[in-house]
Order: sequence, then structure tokens, then C-alpha cells
Amino acid sequence: MATKKPENLSFEEAMAELEGIVHSMEQGSLTLEQSLKQFERGIALANSSTSKLQQAEQKVSILMANDTHSEAVPFQGDVE
Repeated sequence: MATKKPENLSFEEAMAELEGIVHSMEQGSLTLEQSLKQFERGIALANSSTSKLQQAEQKVSILMANDTHSEAVPFQGDVE
């Protein structure tokens, strides 16, 4: 099965794959070449995820600018 490009994954899919990469690298059983390949994939996933988050923030800002009755406040919840 072909690996999807990071930009074609949902944010959640990219984060799950990134977690898997971190886990496999932490185990230390990969060769140097495998580690470098996984690191490269992880960077691409992280960059894609960051871009998706920035796009979501822009959308929220635009929506909030159109709503003059609401005030944006920082999120205070626990992130797992």
C-alpha cells in the first residue's frame, strides 16, 4: 500500500502517524538509514500539521471577526 503524502492526510491521521514514528525511533531498533527516512517523514508530517493548524486558526479568526458579539479567549482545557 502506498504511503499518502502528508498534505493529503487529515490532521488526526498525520498526528497518529507521527506518534508511531516517534515510538519506533525511541525503541532504537531501526537502522541509521531507517531512522533518517522516518525522521524525514516526521518532519514532513509536522510541517503539514502546522500548516493545517494555521489554516484553522485563520478560519476561526475570520469567523470571530464577523461575530461582533463574541470574544475570543485562550483555550484552558487539558490536551492529551
